[in-house]
Amino acid sequence: MATKSRSLGEILQEFSQHRHLMQQELQKIIVGQNDVIEQLFAAIFTRGHCLLEGVPGLAKTLMVSTLASILDVGFKRIQFTPDLMPSDITGTNVIDEDESGHRQFRFVEGPIFTNILLADEINRTPPKTQAALLQAMQEREVTVGRTTYQLPEPFFTIATQNPIEQEGTYPLPEAQLDRFMFNIKIGYPSAEEEEQILSTTTRNEKVEVRKVLSSKSIVNLQKLVSSVAVSEYIVKYAAALVRATRPKDESAPEFVRELVDWGAGPRAGQFLINGGKALAAMDGRFSVAIDDVRKIAIPVLRHRISTNFQAQAEGMTNDDVIKRLMEIIPEPEIPKFNQPTS
Repeated sequence: MATKSRSLGEILQEFSQHRHLMQQELQKIIVGQNDVIEQLFAAIFTRGHCLLEGVPGLAKTLMVSTLASILDVGFKRIQFTPDLMPSDITGTNVIDEDESGHRQFRFVEGPIFTNILLADEINRTPPKTQAALLQAMQEREVTVGRTTYQLPEPFFTIATQNPIEQEGTYPLPEAQLDRFMFNIKIGYPSAEEEEQILSTTTRNEKVEVRKVLSSKSIVNLQKLVSSVAVSEYIVKYAAALVRATRPKDESAPEFVRELVDWGAGPRAGQFLINGGKALAAMDGRFSVAIDDVRKIAIPVLRHRISTNFQAQAEGMTNDDVIKRLMEIIPEPEIPKFNQPTS
């Protein structure tokens, strides 16, 4: 039993080393953004999808393309535009004619048949085209005509959108937002980081990054992450946090009933636990801690809560609601086991 435990510990330590190596390679090009990078890694190791939000010029696209460069996987980028059609993403059937004049349909794969799909400015295209991603993100498959095609493993969608320019955009529907594990907001760099960015990017130097993990290695690490232990104590806390976001739930605090129209569904709890597993594994730990869940609560929940007009009038954002919930939701009590008296 001890041998098995020791070997698992060695595997987790090796995983932690791979994670640090990935971060080192990524930071050859990306300056700062440690929390964003950690959340991207957590999504990759739990088969999750990410929505990146940030004003123009914060290297959202560069971050994703660099991430694809350090992984030995397929990478495709789609620039979403108002005239983009669903078949431009999924692919389409074309008619082939052989030498004898016999005609038959042949499926031509679209860019979605890859490992990492960058959906750039996803809110620039109409809902009809946005919906082409729904089946792929949830079931990892695409249906064209009467045939369903499996997507390669691993498969991740990383979408970007600009939160400040809303003219000519189509906000993502709630059903599609819910399929994203994380809604990651990218902020401005610090003064020191900005000086480093200006210094390194204005030189005529090309930085090379190494490939760290293959697609097979990623799939194996996903299996490792899923095996990380989660106690009933963690499950109770995640469930309590999610249920407290629902204004009609009896456990919801008074301020949630007043400021929130609707809260997060069960998928949020699944992502809290899976994300906690990824953070624990990347840190070389065997089990999930409460702090792991708290660390990812905001990116998991912020796009699953709808605040009302009163919240806007009081200046309360979704992030503020989640932070306040984490302050008041108590940690579950650990059951005490009484030793039998002799």
